[in-house]
Amino acid sequence: MKNIFDGKKTAKLGTEKNPAVVNVQTEERVKELESVFEENGWKYTIELEPDKPEDIKDLDILLNPFKTKIAETKVGRNEPCPCGSGKKYKKCCGK
Repeated sequence: MKNIFDGKKTAKLGTEKNPAVVNVQTEERVKELESVFEENGWKYTIELEPDKPEDIKDLDILLNPFKTKIAETKVGRNEPCPCGSGKKYKKCCGK
């Protein structure tokens, strides 16, 4: 059985240890993406492969980082109802 987690921390995407890898089909696209990477100071590898579909998944991740989700606090049964009725939640909207 192979372990999924090997205990080593992965490096942040776009750094020297974990450069972003993208595949493009044209020289024009290479120059366009190079400017985006250089502008943001990210480390990258661009592979020019005209016969394969373009893959810029790593660049999308860098441009649109994941947002931390904040869970809403639950209303307790005996707390005032958030609808503003003045009743307890269990007697109003918490049925």
